Amino acid sequence: MAFTGKYESENQENYEEFLEALGLLSAKTDHNVVTEVLQDGNDFTWTQSIPNWAWSNKFTIGQECELVTMKGDKFKATVLLEGEKISAQFPQYQFTAEIIEDKLVMNCITSGEKGVAFKRISKRM
Repeated sequence: MAFTGKYESENQENYEEFLEALGLLSAKTDHNVVTEVLQDGNDFTWTQSIPNWAWSNKFTIGQECELVTMKGDKFKATVLLEGEKISAQFPQYQFTAEIIEDKLVMNCITSGEKGVAFKRISKRM
């Protein structure tokens, strides 16, 4: 599955609840998030941006790498490709992404009894 492309958010579920669970409610924005994915085989650059802010990670599927959270904290993780779905464990949530009908579908699920499932669907630009 080729992820390469530029995507603009068009729908999201539990956005505020997810930000609140991460302690980032003050970062809430009404701007559409643009996600740009560059894929070269198993090597990825994954960037999300809104006006005046961008967050980017580079990784190779199946290899431990250093990633950065939305808060700017660095951590080590191995990004996996399970079927046609990318998966990574961030410190506060499990991240997955896949292409469904030419749309990028990302899910972030926080752990714990009051876990929050955030879903963002983005269309190709």
